[in-house]
Amino acid sequence: MSTTTGQLRDLEIQHQQLRRLVELSVTLNSTLDLDDLLQLITSTATELLDCEAASILLYDEKKPRLYFAAATGSDPAQLAEIPVPIDSSLAGTIFRTNQHLILNNAEQDPRHYSLVSDHIKFKVKTLLGVPMPIKDQTVGVLEAVNKRNGIFTERDAALLSVTAAHAAIAINNAQLLQTTRKALQQVRESNRIKSNFLSLASHELRTPLGIIIGYSTFLKEDTRGELSEHASQVLTAARQMRSILDEMNNLAMLKSDEMLFKPQRVAMQDVLAYACEGIKAIAATRDQKLIFAFPEQPFYVNVDIDKTSLAFVNLLDNAIRFSPEKSEIVVGTINDGNQVLAWVQDHGIGIPVDKLQKIFEEFYQIEQPNTRHYGGLGIGLTIAKGIIEEQGGRIWAESEGPGAGTTFKVLLPAA
Repeated sequence: MSTTTGQLRDLEIQHQQLRRLVELSVTLNSTLDLDDLLQLITSTATELLDCEAASILLYDEKKPRLYFAAATGSDPAQLAEIPVPIDSSLAGTIFRTNQHLILNNAEQDPRHYSLVSDHIKFKVKTLLGVPMPIKDQTVGVLEAVNKRNGIFTERDAALLSVTAAHAAIAINNAQLLQTTRKALQQVRESNRIKSNFLSLASHELRTPLGIIIGYSTFLKEDTRGELSEHASQVLTAARQMRSILDEMNNLAMLKSDEMLFKPQRVAMQDVLAYACEGIKAIAATRDQKLIFAFPEQPFYVNVDIDKTSLAFVNLLDNAIRFSPEKSEIVVGTINDGNQVLAWVQDHGIGIPVDKLQKIFEEFYQIEQPNTRHYGGLGIGLTIAKGIIEEQGGRIWAESEGPGAGTTFKVLLPAA
């Protein structure tokens, strides 16, 4: 009778342990905060094995060594300061051999690392340690210390090994998430510095540039001959510089969400005509013709006409720079159901098919920096994309490859 009762009790304990393992697995998969995860693993290990404490040691590839990531009732920051040697410690032995270790008289083992016990004022009597595997790699060691009743057994080792296997995967996922978040934060900080630089540079250079434009305009109007021609060249260069500063400022405003949009109902034909009016002087310097493919019926969109025109000015500027002299650039629009499609088509150098997405990335240039022929900062298309997408539209490029020309298409919701 007592034997049967004991067996039933053992079965009940095993059932509770298995249920707790299932609960742990579910919780581990839903916990992504690394500190919470580590505390959950140590507390579950002490509960499952009915022991006084548990600890997690992770491998540091940079040192290389093991370090305490968490331990029951201890400050992780203090424990992390204690290096655990791989070659002469119990945890190091478990890590190197990838085998569990049961010591029911730990103090007598020469590999017992007493520095930890002294640091946390905790006397280790019995110890069970198991490796924490991920596929064919061991990432750390999970230890249980001081069994409350009796000694550690092989069944305890099996339970702790299952816990360690689940824990290793969860810790790895949490570390990957932590690394990703840190990298994203660094990217955000880098972007913030870059945006601040763009904004500051465009602001600080605007005043001296205004003085240069003013004096060169005065010299051009009040002089004759060679001096007037020199002043004209200075004025042209200064205006190009101002155009670059405007682009830098627009990009900074887009990235910081400071660009304000004032949408109104306007015909797409008017937006395109406005953009062409602003760029036709540059096209004339290359003897290029802007061809309009506009139907008589207006197609209305609800956009900020100034900023949307700026987007098309950037597309037209791109077409002008990358097209040969005396070529034609076609600007058109059609109604496409509940959307309005507009395009800018050139017969220029074309774009490799694998670069059709990358050209919209800021500062991206198809040409190598030391062999450039066409100029520009590489942010005009980025600005155009930002303006169109901020208004619920879509922009993309089509080209059959080098030498085949390019068509930029813009799709906006119809008003």
